[in-house]
Amino acid sequence: MGIIIKEIDASKTWDLRHRVMWPDKPVEYVKLEEDKDGLHFGLFEDGQLRSIVSLFVFGQEAQFRKFATDNLMQGRGYGSKLLEHLMGVVQQQNIARVWCNARLDKVPFYKKFGMVEVGEEFIKGGINYVKMQRAIFT
Repeated sequence: MGIIIKEIDASKTWDLRHRVMWPDKPVEYVKLEEDKDGLHFGLFEDGQLRSIVSLFVFGQEAQFRKFATDNLMQGRGYGSKLLEHLMGVVQQQNIARVWCNARLDKVPFYKKFGMVEVGEEFIKGGINYVKMQRAIFT
């Protein structure tokens, strides 16, 4: 069956978000009020959900959030494939700029996709972040 990336319902992201990003918090912590307005994508391998990301479009800008790959599946390129797919979606929608709040330890990963740090570091939930962005040319 191989690898498939497809749009999924927000509720399908919550378990993986919780396990990977905030396992010490209640599952409600990873549910966003904005989820109803977002586009949510899942990368599946042989029918198993391996990686997820949510995209929120605001005019000519888009933010991706809650990007997570199953802890046991990291390092296999799933996140890279999903982010490449996401960048293609953003380009098709004629978005001028895409951005995220990146955990500091993930900055080198995002730089591989042409993203640059903007602004100052900040702390959320005890974790250090920095805003990163990429201009999209159509």
